[in-house]
Amino acid sequence: MTQADYAFLKELVEAPSPSGFEQPVQRILRRELATVVDELRTDVLGNLIARIGGSGPAPLKVMLAAHCDEIGFMIRYIDEQGFLWFAPIGGVDPHLCPGQRVTVHSESGPILGVIGKKPIHLIEAKDRDTVIKFRQQFIDIGCSTRAEAEAVVAIGQPVTFAVTLERLQGEKVTSRAFDDKMGVFVLAQVLKAVRRRGIPAVELYGVSTVQEEVGLRGAATSAFELRPDVAIILEVGFATDVPDGDKKEQGEIRLGGGPILSCGPNINPALLARLKATATQEQIPVQILAEAKITGTDANVVQLSRSGVATALVRVPLRYMHTPVEVLSLSDLDAAIRLVTALLEQLGDRQELIPQ
Repeated sequence: MTQADYAFLKELVEAPSPSGFEQPVQRILRRELATVVDELRTDVLGNLIARIGGSGPAPLKVMLAAHCDEIGFMIRYIDEQGFLWFAPIGGVDPHLCPGQRVTVHSESGPILGVIGKKPIHLIEAKDRDTVIKFRQQFIDIGCSTRAEAEAVVAIGQPVTFAVTLERLQGEKVTSRAFDDKMGVFVLAQVLKAVRRRGIPAVELYGVSTVQEEVGLRGAATSAFELRPDVAIILEVGFATDVPDGDKKEQGEIRLGGGPILSCGPNINPALLARLKATATQEQIPVQILAEAKITGTDANVVQLSRSGVATALVRVPLRYMHTPVEVLSLSDLDAAIRLVTALLEQLGDRQELIPQ
């Protein structure tokens, strides 16, 4: 990965985008793709839709989708002492939050705060293992009165964990919000690679979807509008190469082992076979994940849009999902970009996507 690409990834993951508040990251993506695609627009829900026109009179319509929203919080109440009370957006673990630094994204700019935590000395022994419910947690921004707090923040404003993208050892990096702004990065890089190769054989749509973490909402509306023949969903997947990884339940998935290809009822078998063949042809390592039910991703709603869409799910292994310290390997990102770009050159015949 080049320094410019790394800087772009860093900018994406650090931009605040809790579900319903995605436009800061969408603005970055609009800027990045403005000179790359043939058409770029935002729909009423906030999905960013990029199009690269295909050759021929009726090219196969392909939708690449990755959700740009992240988990976070929303300010619900400001008390008389200036403390902020909040609710989670998406699947946030209440265990994680006490003692964390957070950023309130106010109209005047970011405001640093901390989620307060009673010192362990003052917690009775019987209560030390008890989860502190969100309704008992609060944010301290250093104000002493409600009026002082209301001068800088307001009810309804979003909050994120106050962490940045950092390098670990080797190819591994850590940040919040890799789920799924990593997928948005892959989507953008694939669109750039397709453009460099000229006019594709397929009509290609790249969609940065919104509100996945609260119900797959942006994917449902964008797929309904676009009517794709094929959809490739770019997501994260649970890495199990950690001490508490459950390989029997989640498969043997490791960082640096290449993209994860999901198989199961949520996945079109013909498209999966094409992905596997492309990976072999391009000498790209992949990992297979058996998902016996529907997946908890945008693939759920896209597959069933209108009369059905041939759908595949390409995941990147991720440790510690939905925490402020998610970890992935940059090599897996690069491999996912190569795989999806190569696959797009293999597609063209609608009949080949019908299971036989």
